[in-house]
Amino acid sequence: MDRTDRELVKYLQENARYSLKQLSEKVHLSSPAVAARIEKLQREAIITGFHADINLDKIGCNILSFINVEMYSPKEKPAIIQLIEAEQCVLECHVVSGSYTLLLKAAFQSTPDLERFISKLQRYGSTETHVVLSTPIAPRAIMLQTGPEYEE
Repeated sequence: MDRTDRELVKYLQENARYSLKQLSEKVHLSSPAVAARIEKLQREAIITGFHADINLDKIGCNILSFINVEMYSPKEKPAIIQLIEAEQCVLECHVVSGSYTLLLKAAFQSTPDLERFISKLQRYGSTETHVVLSTPIAPRAIMLQTGPEYEE
């Protein structure tokens, strides 16, 4: 990635709905050149998608939680992953190091919904649940380093 690619990624993280014309003005290239660069960034899986940020409170999912799962048996990992994939409440699932196997981010409409989901998980291992009280720093764009030392 060169400096222009990094700038494009920065602007697309800021607002994925910028038009090619707007992006071309920001990076001082033609619209076709910008389109070609974006396509290349997608082919290289640097850009993996364009998403809408959803206000969970507005859709009734006002209980956000992080759930650690310590599995009873590593052999059960495919089964618990299959369970987690089927649950629409799960926003993210990470295999992590440390005393837990999995870290989940999930959103629920009610505490009984959260409790039912935890009960399903506990068939496979012990859990520790953290309910989010507030989010002083919301998910944000990654800052890409620029400068000659980062050029290809």
